[in-house]
Amino acid sequence: MRHVSGPQGSRVVLDGRPVLLLCSNNYLGLADHPRVREAAADAAMRWGAGAGASRLVSGTMTVHRRLEEALAAFKQTEAAVLFGSGYLANLGVIGALARLESDPGRPAVVFSDELNHASLIDGCRLARAETFVYDHGDVEHLAWGIGRSRAAGATGGVIVTDSVFSMDGDVAPLHDIVELARRHGLRTVVDEAHGTGCLGPGGRGAVAEAGLEGQIDVLVGTLGKALGAYGAFAACSASMRDYLTNTARSLIFSTALPPPAVAAALAALEVLGEQPDLPTRLQANAGIMRDELAREGFDVAGSATQIVPLVVGDPELAMALCETAIEQGVFAQAIRPPTVPTGTSRLRLALMATHTRDELRAAAHTLGRAALKAGFRPGAGPPVAAASAGHPEQRLPSAGSAPGQAAPTAA
Repeated sequence: MRHVSGPQGSRVVLDGRPVLLLCSNNYLGLADHPRVREAAADAAMRWGAGAGASRLVSGTMTVHRRLEEALAAFKQTEAAVLFGSGYLANLGVIGALARLESDPGRPAVVFSDELNHASLIDGCRLARAETFVYDHGDVEHLAWGIGRSRAAGATGGVIVTDSVFSMDGDVAPLHDIVELARRHGLRTVVDEAHGTGCLGPGGRGAVAEAGLEGQIDVLVGTLGKALGAYGAFAACSASMRDYLTNTARSLIFSTALPPPAVAAALAALEVLGEQPDLPTRLQANAGIMRDELAREGFDVAGSATQIVPLVVGDPELAMALCETAIEQGVFAQAIRPPTVPTGTSRLRLALMATHTRDELRAAAHTLGRAALKAGFRPGAGPPVAAASAGHPEQRLPSAGSAPGQAAPTAA
């Protein structure tokens, strides 16, 4: 673990060295926003540092309810319910929906994209559901899996997917997924961890950008990325909110979010509402960075969001590139297996709305020089499209898989 001195911002002091930060999920720069920090401090003085217990025991406070109401309004759903983290939210939501969709004597089938986040993967595993893992973004393979489960007698099921995939920066085919779910009577869970605050009108996410609001059963979102705080939520109907409150084990048996984190997220939502151009600025910065990296020779064609992978291939080479870039004042973390498939080690760049055009141009040039110094020629890595393919070494066998198909990767 590397040591960062001071708050998360576009520039930090890393292990005593000033660097431009290109690997933080603080996409809108709100973690260090004065109003967000002040709200957290005021909440600590008013409500204390902790919530005391599970929300169903003694942990629900006024500030929790206020944030849930604000999140429901933001996501344009009837209700929202807070969880302790995005990981806990996905464990709880998938487990609860798998139980809801199971038939007597037969577990539910959960259909999961092979590059889903580790929390979605573990949610499938811990739900004890039959899991069909479909090829990344491949709706034809998903449709085949649904047909196979129907032929085997399954009547219900849940499709779970990230909206924005955290290691490749691409977006799920949400329209096709919703159509398949509607046609076959399946429920849908979309994790908007990297979409909330970053895409769509007012930053409402990839689902809103696709015009699919009101057509997803549960939208999971995090408070710890674009909103700069900590925790997570599930936005859904009021009846689904009540069901999750009474059945999601990671909610029932976890201490409620601390009031300072809740108040910080509430203030961040207010800032985003007052500055709806922040997501636009973020995506503009991502476009600038992709253009500048392409001029340096890097293949960045697979990214469509604020996440831009520079696929190197070899893990040692990725680490060497990361260290060389840090020496030259740019921190872009190297990501290696098991987080990404073997042969696709990379630098995962994460842009922020607070980066300047000049900073990004200079950073792209620095990364180009660092690559050459580390012994990597930009553009010589695996194609981005090929790098997004899963790999069997990181997957457990799945009862619902086609030949050669297995459980999700630990991305």
